[in-house]
Amino acid sequence: MAAEPRRTESGLPVEPVYGPQAQAGWDPARALGAPGEYPYTRGVYPSMYTGRPWTMRQYAGFGTAAESNDRYRRLIAGGGTGLSVAFDLPTQMGHDSDAPLAAGEVGRVGVAVDSVEDMQVLFDGIPLGEVSTSMTINAPAALLLLLYRLVGEAQGVAPGRLTGTVQNDVLKEYISRGTYIFPPRASLRLVADVFRYCRAEIPKWNTISISGYHMAEAGADPAQEIAFTLANGIEYVRTALAAGMAVDDFAPRLSFFFVARTTLLEEVAKFRAARRIWARVMREDFGARDPRSMMLRFHTQTAGVQLTAQQPEVNLVRVSVQALAAVLGGTQSLHTNSFDEAIALPTEKAARLALRTQQVLAYETDVTATVDPFAGSYAVEALTDEVEALALALMARIEEMGGAVAAIERGHQKSEIERTAYRIQQDTDSGRRTVVGVNRFALDVEEPYRPLRIDPGVEARQAARLAALRAGRDGSAVRRTLDALRRAAEGTENVLYPMKDALAARATVGEVCDALRGVWGTYAPVERF
Repeated sequence: MAAEPRRTESGLPVEPVYGPQAQAGWDPARALGAPGEYPYTRGVYPSMYTGRPWTMRQYAGFGTAAESNDRYRRLIAGGGTGLSVAFDLPTQMGHDSDAPLAAGEVGRVGVAVDSVEDMQVLFDGIPLGEVSTSMTINAPAALLLLLYRLVGEAQGVAPGRLTGTVQNDVLKEYISRGTYIFPPRASLRLVADVFRYCRAEIPKWNTISISGYHMAEAGADPAQEIAFTLANGIEYVRTALAAGMAVDDFAPRLSFFFVARTTLLEEVAKFRAARRIWARVMREDFGARDPRSMMLRFHTQTAGVQLTAQQPEVNLVRVSVQALAAVLGGTQSLHTNSFDEAIALPTEKAARLALRTQQVLAYETDVTATVDPFAGSYAVEALTDEVEALALALMARIEEMGGAVAAIERGHQKSEIERTAYRIQQDTDSGRRTVVGVNRFALDVEEPYRPLRIDPGVEARQAARLAALRAGRDGSAVRRTLDALRRAAEGTENVLYPMKDALAARATVGEVCDALRGVWGTYAPVERF
């Protein structure tokens, strides 16, 4: 009896041999085009990495702003070309470090930022007019963006010189991650306000990074990852259009964020399919005319969920393969996970090795010598078509429900991802899916490893900083600006202008979010079983 064919993460069969017959009816001129030309299957820029490599970002943040600032300086000195800020859970949820709900979480999975003073320490000595910064923050994204602008102003940097990205993708929080604050429709209003604000005030800033990464980490397969991400992107475009913006006024600043797994061939195909789908959606469905509006530009992070605490050094190999998949897939920027992240936050040595992985790919291999090395590969082109077809079918189902928000309110994407995650875990537990060092090639005794540990005194120090901040600020100015923010939230004006005034008056992240909670309420998820 013939053996069952291997299958991709999305469940597609992988044929032992591919040739022209695998692509019957395939039109290469329509599907491929040239690099930098519609539909951007082969990359969004004509020269890709032959001119310069991708931006090498390292996602970092822990403890206090001062500790994270020290790590940032070392990463830049080590050759990093962009910063990517990780915030702790209280900051992500819009709570101050001394709030009861923040207990035990301050500075643990990222840096604690409670006010403009913390933001000033975080970027002390880092010239914001020269460094591109990505901030992984969603529900309170507008606040952190404004804090960044205030620090830039203090450095004498004009807003028009600030470059970077704020993730600002709250829809995926309802689907896979959970760090939401407000109900979806209020959150979309805030996203649209960020779009309008940045167009007027910070024109070089990428206003959103529409993220499939966290869905993939929660269990989504590659087809689900791009389908649910692009469906969210469509919802954001519709929101901006409904707010009165023209598509070519905001779409060039949209960006995306995907995972790179160890299944290299399907990952390359996934990136190619995503670019092709987005280009057609923007041109055919939304009437975009600016080529930049049709370009799916994206950041990639290697797959943290595939790292193992067992034999952690093996993760160096996994991350290398994942990073290669991202590069061959045409990413614009890349973060490589550290080999010890399945155990704890990365040590400085591990973070440096992760950056060196990217540098070896960029400067010691020949993958940057030519544009789109996999173009014309029978296997990759066939997989691209198949992943695209699966993704389009998933997107059509969401459209039938009324779009991404309506589907989120029914719990659709979340339940689909949970089913996939359950299937993957079953395959791992049964041995059908090999995880080296876990269910095959395991060691009887693991070698000891000393992880990075966060000082438990961080929480007390942040609480003391907040007490000093509140004692030293103009309380009447804070109350006045927060009242103005509430009035804006109750009406239709852009909330970022009064929000900036409140933050400049030393209102805290928690106080600003509480003002909005009082107007918009909070979100309780829908569970489907």
